[in-house]
Amino acid sequence: MLRELDMWRCAVVRRPALGLSQADLESESLTWLPPGRRFAFRADPFGLWHEGRLHIFVEAFDYRTLKGSIEVLICDEHLNVIHQATVLSKPWHLSYPFVFEADGEFWMLPEARRSGELTLYRAPRFPDSWEAEVRIDIASDGVDATPLRHGGRWWLFYAGPASTRGRWELNVAFADRLTGPWRAHPMNPVRTGPVTRPAGTPVVRSDGAIDLPLQDCSKTYGGSIRRLEIRRLDEAHFDAEEFAWLEPSPILRPYADGLHTLAAVGDVTLIDCKFIDRSIAANLVRQRGSLARRARQWRS
Repeated sequence: MLRELDMWRCAVVRRPALGLSQADLESESLTWLPPGRRFAFRADPFGLWHEGRLHIFVEAFDYRTLKGSIEVLICDEHLNVIHQATVLSKPWHLSYPFVFEADGEFWMLPEARRSGELTLYRAPRFPDSWEAEVRIDIASDGVDATPLRHGGRWWLFYAGPASTRGRWELNVAFADRLTGPWRAHPMNPVRTGPVTRPAGTPVVRSDGAIDLPLQDCSKTYGGSIRRLEIRRLDEAHFDAEEFAWLEPSPILRPYADGLHTLAAVGDVTLIDCKFIDRSIAANLVRQRGSLARRARQWRS
């Protein structure tokens, strides 16, 4: 049976995330970042402006090994890539490098579910040096962990595995300090179904509501992005309603088969889009990657 390959590519939209619309994806405001080599891709872009340059952190994934690492792409003020490098690599798969500033430090919270841990990293030397700071035990089996400072405390949105195979549940945790201790929200899971995995940066609106991007995986993995409008969030309550937000557009071809990350970075927004490779060559590479992953697991 042929296996399809999702091939992702990142782009910068020259619009802020707050108020971003479908029309913004179909205009000249979009700048593509360089693609990976064949059968490899970059996805899950998150970023920071620092010293006048846009630092974009991505998952760099290769189907030959079925393992991802974290790269940084540094862009000048015109969004030209002037430097790229691997900044975090482990024996296990890494993705979703959520980067942010807090308490005078740079932090990263990448997904590393295959390691059995969720680890918060701090940068002693930004952007290329990252050290493990603390393990967040409450979400060790979660994916796409997304932190937010709001209402005087820290919140963490993450997807945990549901009892139904292939499904996820959206969970929430909170803490007084970024390094914890973290406590699970009493209403967990706050959502179930195909639209539960966080998909980027939460945006706090002027009316106090929070727009949390979520992946819509009802038709395909990372098919589109929906907006979860969180209207009440405290230690005892969670009230939210889901709305449509961004769909892949034909103008993005060949990357018009999916859209699964939206990261706010000041006056620009980072996204990633995919095309599905159904070629025989892609299937052979996927089989090779499966063998490489089994070999890693056997050695460990």
